Amino acid sequence: MNTKPRRARLIDWIAQGLGLPVSRTALDWCVRLFFKPPREGRRDIARDMLRAFLLAWAREWGVADVRNPSAWLLRAFVRAPRKRGRSMIARATIVLDFIERMLTPLADAIVAVRRAIDARIERLPWARFGARLEGGANRIARVRWALPAFTVIGGIAWLVVGTSPLGAGGQFAFFAVLAGVALVIRRVPGRLPVLILAALAMLVTVRYIWWRTTQTLDFRTPMEGIVGYALYGAEAYTWIILLFGFVQTAWPLERPASKLPDDPAHWPSVDIYVPTYNEPLAVVKPTLFAAQGIDWPADKLRVYLLDDGHRPEFEALAREAGIGYITRDDNRHAKAGNINRALAKTTGEYIAIFDCDHVPTRSFLQATMGTFFADPKCAMVQTPHHFFSPDPFERNLGTFRRVPNEGNLFYGLVQAGNDLWNATFFCGSCAVIKRAPLEEVGGIAVETVTEDAHTALKLHRRGYTTAYLPTVQAAGLATESLASHIKQRTRWARGMAQIFRIDNPFLGRGLNFFQRLCYGNAMLHFFYGIPRLVFLTMPMWYLFFQMYFINAAASTIASFVLPYIVIANIANSRMQGKFRHSFWAEVYESVLAWYIALPTTIAFISPKHGKFNVTDKGGRIDETYIDWAMSKPYLILLALNAVAMSVGVVRLVFGAGDETPTILMNVFWTLYNLVMLGAAVSVAREAKQVRVTHRIAMTMPATLVLNDGSTLACTTSDYSTGGLGLTVEPGALALNADDTLGVVVSRGERQFHFPVRVTRLAGAHLGVRFDSLTLEEERRLVQCTFGRADAWIEWDERTEKDSPLKGLKEVLLMGVEGYARLFDGARRALIAGLSPQRR
Repeated sequence: MNTKPRRARLIDWIAQGLGLPVSRTALDWCVRLFFKPPREGRRDIARDMLRAFLLAWAREWGVADVRNPSAWLLRAFVRAPRKRGRSMIARATIVLDFIERMLTPLADAIVAVRRAIDARIERLPWARFGARLEGGANRIARVRWALPAFTVIGGIAWLVVGTSPLGAGGQFAFFAVLAGVALVIRRVPGRLPVLILAALAMLVTVRYIWWRTTQTLDFRTPMEGIVGYALYGAEAYTWIILLFGFVQTAWPLERPASKLPDDPAHWPSVDIYVPTYNEPLAVVKPTLFAAQGIDWPADKLRVYLLDDGHRPEFEALAREAGIGYITRDDNRHAKAGNINRALAKTTGEYIAIFDCDHVPTRSFLQATMGTFFADPKCAMVQTPHHFFSPDPFERNLGTFRRVPNEGNLFYGLVQAGNDLWNATFFCGSCAVIKRAPLEEVGGIAVETVTEDAHTALKLHRRGYTTAYLPTVQAAGLATESLASHIKQRTRWARGMAQIFRIDNPFLGRGLNFFQRLCYGNAMLHFFYGIPRLVFLTMPMWYLFFQMYFINAAASTIASFVLPYIVIANIANSRMQGKFRHSFWAEVYESVLAWYIALPTTIAFISPKHGKFNVTDKGGRIDETYIDWAMSKPYLILLALNAVAMSVGVVRLVFGAGDETPTILMNVFWTLYNLVMLGAAVSVAREAKQVRVTHRIAMTMPATLVLNDGSTLACTTSDYSTGGLGLTVEPGALALNADDTLGVVVSRGERQFHFPVRVTRLAGAHLGVRFDSLTLEEERRLVQCTFGRADAWIEWDERTEKDSPLKGLKEVLLMGVEGYARLFDGARRALIAGLSPQRR
């Protein structure tokens, strides 16, 4: 029997299990301080514990003066020897290096503890518990009176709990209990726990709304009332979006592909439209060639190039490739008018539409067309928009394929949620529409600049259904620069505001309740510009002018705000974590808020203002630079927040009195805003991108054909329209740059040969570029790479799992990195401005 005291056993367990480089005394102090705090002397114990930690890490780092590491740290930064080259940056580097060496073991220990806890938790029978929970709920739901009764009783209890008054202490205790329940529920598999988490999140939201509405809207002056109600209005917007989002996405429909008739003679005819305006021919070619390779009876498939740019080289390509070419005398109504003109000149029973950079797979029609046979009232089937190139956020922040991009939430979750309520939107590309219903509503909508969503709304008002298939069946190019990304999102926002104004989904006939909610949420989402700007500027009103925009004590505010934020984030992380990491929505909105606030407001007031603009694709960025024009709004907001925080710190240092909690709350709010604005600046630093043809990872068998006629088996590692990456046996080849070879790759049972030139050979990696391909060879290349049915099946393999704390850490690091990039960019700009070439 172990006779050691419990505290000693705990110390041994920590020391042995984690291997902390600290003395047993320090661990003993840790336990005493956190588990059995004495009534007196707590500050002394904390000071001694910190000193012990400093001593331990100082010894490990090799600091000479281990008796007083803090004094050494001070000397390293303030009184460092003035040697040649020892600048302030060098001294700061010494300190940062020391801190990093100090904190790394502690961070490792925390990670080890968390992994040990997670391992124990994962061994619990969550799956069995989740299955029993789902089974019990299903049994209750089968009783006719049970579901209404539980709904009424639960609703009454929910309202009572949501409106019961509690002091700050009681509210914190309520929060602790609710957070514990939420952290347990989020681990239970199944959809029912998602609904429970959403209900808990709405419970704390209702408590927060009740408190804000009844207790905090008493203002001293008219100006405080204006500022206070502006904040209340911005918060009310987030409450509506939160509620609508839960209803829209809590139970996404994972629709499978429906079966086609066995006899292809019964399959309908399909016209494929590829509209283009000013995109380069190299971007459009792969889409056209892949469309020709779609598996469908040849006599029932026709591909059309809709050229609004009136370019002779496009007409020549279409003629040579056997593709229909349609143009017109004007560009009236932009893309919508282009498609409507083609409708009048073609006869296919169905129309498949692809943006000119969206390359379809060969299985596109076989995956989508069965839905029309399963549901005769179905007018449109939409598939995801997938991008094989990084967008500006992914490229400039280095998160490509690791963190879900901005569009993943919509195409991964929102559209599947819409599908449950028969509210799937048409997204302008990667979709099939039945001709008869489309002609019934007058073709593609031309009243707004988001013609796609408006067209779907018209179809739903006529009683037709739509469907969403979540499997990626086409892939395209993302926007290359932040400027073009903002331009595209601004058009979407303006168009949604126009629809909300002239064809409001909450009004008019033809839609059911949930369709109105799904469309309404999609349109209201783009009005986040003004609320986000309110949140980014609100603490300044107190720090600069001492205006009280929430009439409550800081501790009371925290007791209601924290449950609302934390529980909502836990629920959203469980619901959306696969498609959007926690706190990243704030980054996206902070970047775009300034640019969409005015267009959405103008479009809502005057919906006829604004015109369609084309998103540039296929560009390149020759040098890394900060887009000062795009980042100017962030820099202004950043400077204002920095000054506000400085004012708050000065007030804290020089006597805040009873205002200390309120000042601290606003300083932390400002600090959070500075992090978000730092991330926005980080996105504005455009990373160098010299490739116009993007490399895409793909592993499939290939064969090298050498000049002497011999062959060598290998596998592909990546591909693009310009070349291949191949994996070969190390040492099996003796090649030089620019040597000619042949590569054979397959599509199904067919094999295709391509002439290539060696670009580099490094160990097992061989890089080759295609050498003077004919038009037919280009077509075959696209069809056996981009057009493969399995081309995008594993595209999200490397996406990391979300957790709220991890998401917060990611965003914080992005914010800090943004300031480093800002200072570096300013230094480079200053040097460039002072160089002789600029004088």
